[in-house]
Amino acid sequence: MKFLLTNDDGYQADGIAALKASADSRGECITVAPSQSYSGCGHQITDKSIIRVENGGPGVHIIHGTPADCTRLGLLQLAPDVDWVLSGINEGANLAGDIFMSGTAAAAREATISGKKAIAFSQYLRQPEYMQDWSRTTRWASMVMDVLFDLPLEEGHFWNVNFPVLDANAHDPEIEYCPHDTSQVDLTFDWTDEGAIYRGQFANRGHRPGCDIAVCFSGKIAITKIALDCSAN
Repeated sequence: MKFLLTNDDGYQADGIAALKASADSRGECITVAPSQSYSGCGHQITDKSIIRVENGGPGVHIIHGTPADCTRLGLLQLAPDVDWVLSGINEGANLAGDIFMSGTAAAAREATISGKKAIAFSQYLRQPEYMQDWSRTTRWASMVMDVLFDLPLEEGHFWNVNFPVLDANAHDPEIEYCPHDTSQVDLTFDWTDEGAIYRGQFANRGHRPGCDIAVCFSGKIAITKIALDCSAN
């Protein structure tokens, strides 16, 4: 197999290195990733300025543009013959409404629009007191790839994967397939004379039982199939 790797944290991020380590043994990896962090950019694209492309070494293309730009350029010219687009591993979870502002999810969504199979990977973090062991996340990503590469994925859908936070001595987590939550984030702001500053806590957000937030927060790997078609019946 052949993979296009991208992310929204930038080509030098720990998460994309973990993703490459997971995918390397399964096929050829071509990295097409942003030059800097675009976390929270959503499905933004660059259409009114030049997108510079740098050679980052063998199999690495550094894009001065968004994650969606990376997928578009990758599939159109830099790696058009890939079998999968793998996005991440994001430094922070992308659950529920997060997928609409996530550059990680947008890169996978753009691949799906282009007719390619895609997975968005994210690692829940507790900051600042928690430091992630990315070697463990690499192992979990391998576990997920072993499963998802063999499952059918209908046209117009991509996989959204969120890894939990676990204690250092914990066993590897179970995988659970679950629905996409629609709960809101913790909307807490500090108000100042100059305006509002967001102070919401990710872990304090509401969630519905059995959906992606609850599954990830319970210590399991949450896997959700996301559809492009958002129309109501």
